[in-house]
Amino acid sequence: MAWSIAEVARMSGVTSRTLRHYDEIGLLPPAGTASNGHRYYEEADLLRLQQILLMRELDLGLREIQAVLDSQVDRVAVLREHHRRLLKERDRLETLVRTVGRTLAELEEGKDDMTKINRPENLFEGFETSAAEAEAEVRERWPEQWEQARQARAAMTAEDQERWQREVTAQMIRTAEFMVAGTPVADPAVQAEMHAHYQGICRFWTPNAVAYKGLARTYVDDPRMRANYDSIAEGLAVYQQQAMVVYAEARLS
Repeated sequence: MAWSIAEVARMSGVTSRTLRHYDEIGLLPPAGTASNGHRYYEEADLLRLQQILLMRELDLGLREIQAVLDSQVDRVAVLREHHRRLLKERDRLETLVRTVGRTLAELEEGKDDMTKINRPENLFEGFETSAAEAEAEVRERWPEQWEQARQARAAMTAEDQERWQREVTAQMIRTAEFMVAGTPVADPAVQAEMHAHYQGICRFWTPNAVAYKGLARTYVDDPRMRANYDSIAEGLAVYQQQAMVVYAEARLS
């Protein structure tokens, strides 16, 4: 079964102009073109479009999305991880709805004094630490490294930032391919990727072995960092962390 570009636009909410752009850059070529020049799409194309839209929700750029879709990473695993994250976010929002509803009920009953609210800690269920709060924590714990990284970021142009982001994403994909292939983290090829990763970090600040291991822990412990890596392939955050520890012990100690 095939669908016209107008039908795909109606079903997906993506404009025909955007679909044509996706075709032009090779991200989503249609299954074929009719004799009248109209593009048509088949089921596999619709599934690819769904994956594109899911990764757009994660703020990945079009080049990064194409790199993921064209890589050897298991797409089912990637989609499964998207599904897990969506369910987690749904649960968080449902908790937040209950929190706000509970507070409204308390206030409507005249309990506007915290001392009169049962279990005040319930006021904060469902909230997550904001990026600004996380940034403040980093600044407080590692002020010198934070200032060094801030100055390095400030010196980057928009083109520099885009190029750096492409490099980071490409490296994540290469590392994911090693993981999917079952390559041990101590393998020389994986460690070569970790060397490139370390050199990338050194553009902003220069961690020693202890600091690099600490950074490695954030890939697993920080929900935002872990979700970013696991959106490429489930388990990538842990694999990256383990590979970084091996690198730190072998090259930085």
